[in-house]
Amino acid sequence: MEYEAEYNNRLLVPESGEISARWRAASDAYRTTARAELDQTYGEGDRERYDLFLAGSPDAPLLVYVHGGYWQWGDRTWHSRMAQAFNQRGVDVALPSYTLSPSASVMDIVGEIRRCLVVLWERTRRHPLVVGHSAGGHLAAAMVATDWSGIAGVPGDLVRAAVAISGVFDLEPLIGTSINHALGLNVESARVASPRFWPPPPADRTFVAAVGEDESSEFRRQSREIVDHWSGAGVDAEYIECPGTNHYTVLDGLTLRYGALFTRVLDLVSHAA
Repeated sequence: MEYEAEYNNRLLVPESGEISARWRAASDAYRTTARAELDQTYGEGDRERYDLFLAGSPDAPLLVYVHGGYWQWGDRTWHSRMAQAFNQRGVDVALPSYTLSPSASVMDIVGEIRRCLVVLWERTRRHPLVVGHSAGGHLAAAMVATDWSGIAGVPGDLVRAAVAISGVFDLEPLIGTSINHALGLNVESARVASPRFWPPPPADRTFVAAVGEDESSEFRRQSREIVDHWSGAGVDAEYIECPGTNHYTVLDGLTLRYGALFTRVLDLVSHAA
């Protein structure tokens, strides 16, 4: 298996730069018109910030969207467009940034997203649906697999459901790739940071792993395997393969208000609280 070719999505999708530019333009436009509370703090780090896009109702359910970028690129402001369609359907959307590698390890980042969810609970008293893409998909899986009973100030079932889009749940295949230059993973630290090897979430949790039909065999394998493993432990886990999409265009499914992926996420967020 040539893992560089399987996991380096910038090589797999040559037009990825153009797609990212489209995302950023749409996000910049929405930030100027949305009802939003921007640049809120959840920790002391420079990047421990989140934006909260409001649907307008004090009882709106909450979706938390975690961006990707292999834990070393990206920013929440590039993905504000994700909030628009959900706001229009009555859902509040929070988007956190987090410290990037090599300034933070993958497990440091896991801790930051946990801290953000604690702050959002203190503010809203709502159970969030956590949705993430790529590295954000890994972080979404980590949140639903977290034992929240050991974290003060939040309910033990804080995260009842998560959707991981094009996630990586076993990090060991990344060790020999260029992606690991910033991450600095070895076999031990990769396994510690891999939700695939954590105790599965409790049986009353819901997990969806979605992936593009045109993604590499490794991305599709990773999503199928975690769903199979967690389903075997009693978790309500589901694998979705989105037709005709790659690692980037699969995200367009969250901006199509009547698409299958959007509808599935909307149904989950409505029941997460």
